[in-house]
Amino acid sequence: MSLRRIWAVTLKEIRHIFRDRATLFLVLLTPVALLLMMTYAVTAEIKDVPLAVLNLDHTPTSRRFIQQVTLGDDLDLVAHVNDFDALEPLLLDGTVHAAIIIPSGFEQDMLALRGMPIEVIVDGTEPETGGYAVEQIAMRAEGFALALLEEHFAPDAAAALNPVQIHVRSWYNPNLKSSVDIIPGLISMVLGVPGMTIALTLAREREHGTFEQLLATPIGRAELLLGKMGPYVLTGLLNTILTSVIAMTWFHVPFHGNFALFLGLSAVFFFALLSLGALIGVFLHTQAAALALSMLAMFFPGFFLTGVFFPLSSMPSIARLEALILPGSHYAIITRGVFITGMGLAALWPYAAGLFALGCTFTGAAALFFKKKLA
Repeated sequence: MSLRRIWAVTLKEIRHIFRDRATLFLVLLTPVALLLMMTYAVTAEIKDVPLAVLNLDHTPTSRRFIQQVTLGDDLDLVAHVNDFDALEPLLLDGTVHAAIIIPSGFEQDMLALRGMPIEVIVDGTEPETGGYAVEQIAMRAEGFALALLEEHFAPDAAAALNPVQIHVRSWYNPNLKSSVDIIPGLISMVLGVPGMTIALTLAREREHGTFEQLLATPIGRAELLLGKMGPYVLTGLLNTILTSVIAMTWFHVPFHGNFALFLGLSAVFFFALLSLGALIGVFLHTQAAALALSMLAMFFPGFFLTGVFFPLSSMPSIARLEALILPGSHYAIITRGVFITGMGLAALWPYAAGLFALGCTFTGAAALFFKKKLA
């Protein structure tokens, strides 16, 4: 194997990237654009949930309760109704997504320590919004009840009636922001675009008839594949820097690890990913087929089998085994570990070793089938 011949193929591929605007856009701008679009799509916070109230008690306590529940910008009180018949149409036409029914005797039951007899109705067609509304109403109702006990009874009455006190402290993500967890995982997904480009490149060579010219040269099959991977490893590292900067500056995701180590581990990831792309490209002769299979093999599984949205520990054993052969599964653990907890090489080396093993396996298989197919 000659480094000089590998470098010659690398230079040829770099020239093509800068001459072909479509390829340049694909490898330089697509990951950044995907990160922006997907982040806004999957990390949108629920707020301004339209809420209606049916207050049958009409006491100062019930009115204070309504005021307490609707504080903030996440539960928006849009309607007061006088009976249930007026409430149902609001839920049916989507004017409100949740409703609180306060029965008569609410104040008496509260002061007599008989509980808080309220009913919450949610629109089941939007379960996430409804579930969020129930959670917020329950939390604020509990806070209101404790404050009312302290106001009308002894200051320690609330503590006596609620003897269990749990103090919760969240490490690494104190505010429990979903973006801190999701965005590093999304980075591992959007950086899969370079893996598709090498499959497209090999298919394009066949479509344009330039593959035969390469085969006539003394360049070996493995040298040709490694030479074509080189430029996309470099553009992938550039995208790693760009997406990380956007995550830290635009979305305010903290970075606790060593960035030089992160780049090194990213290079290993791109080696494994591009090797898989090369293996796909060996078998396909058109760019359309290469793009379709690359999306199915590398991009779409990132939603289900890399642990970004669904924990791998909760998946069946077959799915976990499938996840082991996807470079994105290992890289998602690396990105989250470096970003969120600041893991070092001592904790991440097994995943780096797994990526390197996958890269060697895919490259060897690509060179083997490449030779059988073209010899």
